[in-house]
Amino acid sequence: MTSPPRLRADAARNRQLLLAAAAEEFAERGLEASVADIARRAGVGKGTVFRHFPTKDDLIAAVVQERITPLIAAGERLLDAADAGAALLEFLAMAAQQQQQLDLSFLQGADRLAPDAAQTQERLFRVVHALVDRARDHDAVRPDVTGTDVILLMCAPNHVVTYLPDPPPDLWRRYLAIIFDGLRPQGARPLPHPPPRSM
Repeated sequence: MTSPPRLRADAARNRQLLLAAAAEEFAERGLEASVADIARRAGVGKGTVFRHFPTKDDLIAAVVQERITPLIAAGERLLDAADAGAALLEFLAMAAQQQQQLDLSFLQGADRLAPDAAQTQERLFRVVHALVDRARDHDAVRPDVTGTDVILLMCAPNHVVTYLPDPPPDLWRRYLAIIFDGLRPQGARPLPHPPPRSM
């Protein structure tokens, strides 16, 4: 009578092991990382991978959803915050904190491989645009800043510290503060180039 629940628990544990292993492999090797390497890192056989994720694209989409969905939910909650500028800053800090824990730059190409990943990415972009629009409407960011500008800046606080051999774990906060000061309307000068096409 106890076997089925145990199997379900084992299956759930294996799925989480696979998602964690896949995220680590993709972070280290990019989306070209092999299913065999992911299985090896998770300590399971390739068959277990394909029982949970019929294709590699399904696995990519699942990693994207696991990493991005909590960020989307947090952003949606922040849309109701009283201080629109503080809400945008808090969202960017959460995104940077997540990236500090695991390099998520591999996710940038995931939308081209997995339709479900593309849908998740689109949801994230909509949230960022909404947070930026609201902050701009409340004069918390400069009027010529767009949601796409902020999307492109989201990885910057973590990216710049990778040039140092052994950066302190919270150094990204310094660069996020510099970026956010650049987004503020106080003392802003006209930007030298029009904004890029919307993402």
